[in-house]
Amino acid sequence: MSTQINRRQKIRYRIRKKIGGSAQKPRLSVFRSNSDIYVQLIDDTNGVTLASASSREKDIVAQKVPKIEKSKLVGAALATKAKALGITTCTFDRGGYLYHGRVKSVADGAREGGLQF
Repeated sequence: MSTQINRRQKIRYRIRKKIGGSAQKPRLSVFRSNSDIYVQLIDDTNGVTLASASSREKDIVAQKVPKIEKSKLVGAALATKAKALGITTCTFDRGGYLYHGRVKSVADGAREGGLQF
């Protein structure tokens, strides 16, 4: 494993010790690859994913926009799915990534969509 992956993994473990999700207030988890971004609303008490969205969904892929703007669309898509489930609040898990760029853009999109964290 590279040292960059090890560093992010250590940060992830440190964050997960403090952050957890429940059915009423799930954890919004972010995974960022080089080309795509994936987000999930997770109920950690039952170990269930309540909703998910990614930049590989057909309606998001169809829009030819930069990755930061796609990330904002992914956050908004997750917020609409959460609203349909009756979820209004969540905790944000940045997954060991810096709160900057695409990760911040997902959070902004989710907030504009109506999620509170």
